[in-house]
Amino acid sequence: MTEIILTQYPGKILGPIAKLIGYIMNGLYVFLNDVFGIQNIALCIILFTVIIYILMFPLTYKQQKFSRLSQEMQPEINAIREKYKNKKDQVSIQKMNEETQMVYQKYGVSTMGSCAQLLINFPILLAMYRVVGNIPAYVSSVKDVYTPLVEKIMSVDGYQGIMKSFLKESGVSGGIKLDFENATTTMNSIIDVLYALPSHGWELLKENFAGLTDIIGSVESSMSHLNNFFGINIANSPVNLITTGWGDKDFVLIIGAILIPLFSYGSQVLNIKLMPNMANAAGGDNDAMAKQMKTMNTLMPLFSLFMVFSLPVGLGIYWIAGSVIRSIQQLILNKYMKDLDLESIIEKNKEKVKKKKEKQGIRENQIANAARINTRKIAEPVNTAEKEEKIRKTEEYAKMAKKGSLLEKANMVKEFNERNNK
Repeated sequence: MTEIILTQYPGKILGPIAKLIGYIMNGLYVFLNDVFGIQNIALCIILFTVIIYILMFPLTYKQQKFSRLSQEMQPEINAIREKYKNKKDQVSIQKMNEETQMVYQKYGVSTMGSCAQLLINFPILLAMYRVVGNIPAYVSSVKDVYTPLVEKIMSVDGYQGIMKSFLKESGVSGGIKLDFENATTTMNSIIDVLYALPSHGWELLKENFAGLTDIIGSVESSMSHLNNFFGINIANSPVNLITTGWGDKDFVLIIGAILIPLFSYGSQVLNIKLMPNMANAAGGDNDAMAKQMKTMNTLMPLFSLFMVFSLPVGLGIYWIAGSVIRSIQQLILNKYMKDLDLESIIEKNKEKVKKKKEKQGIRENQIANAARINTRKIAEPVNTAEKEEKIRKTEEYAKMAKKGSLLEKANMVKEFNERNNK
């Protein structure tokens, strides 16, 4: 099996994610084929979506828990904001931030709690676009369907010129180019072209390679089955399908192509409707964050509506399947969150904060004790009376010095100095 390299997206971040998705999709394809005899990419996409959202369910739960606790703590956050409303100095801002952080710790809420799922899901969506846009580049089982035909095409004399002419006539879009640098890149680039063919492109391919009509028809039939989703080719975009349907007077195809973006929009709206009231969690209608949340909730379904029109249907299936699964999860979570014992959770979080403070207090006491130990050798200041008393006692002790002792000699030196100074 030839390793596909050039047709895969080379990005440093999305590239590895797309490759991993390809491995999973290929595994699902092999599983469905071996166990159930099903060969369908759309079903692989749906199963992949189910797996992804099951794996992300713990994050979804944390996000919902964040939302629920945020609603409970919001009055305290608003009170802190009101307290420092007109104070713009650095000290006040620092105190406000510290008090706000203490409230977050009290409720066990992270400021990034609502973003984790988006940060994970968005790169997957972008990588999924790369995979669905060129399934054979990532799913080796699908590439194997094209390989016998491409080998036959490459055995035809002058196939390079024929393929260049065919590429212009076929109406293949997406900036796909043919690369004849070596056998591997040639095969990969021809597969790219064949996978992106519109329905009339296969008939044109038969005209250009008249001696290969049987194998071309066989591959066309196989790929039509692999990419079929209720009569729609998931490799094409709704816009292309509508254009093709209009030309062929196939109004069923047109209606099906229009329904994909509409289902995407509707599933997104349903998902948002089932979500907890994030406006309350953000601080009410007058809060900037709440306004941004409302704007996003309006724009995201519209964004999916227009994007799915121009993207491969396979990506729209992923989008719709994801929204449906999230809606099911949301119904379950809404029922669970309704009976959630918030008081118990808050008390546990308070206990954690208390223990954390106690640990910090122990460290502070250790530092203070170390400082006191290091300063014991420093002489404490004495007042004048104490100083004179010490001098008097020293002089009396000096008068008691024995003859020949060091103290007697010291007294002699002292007396000598005093006489000379007079």
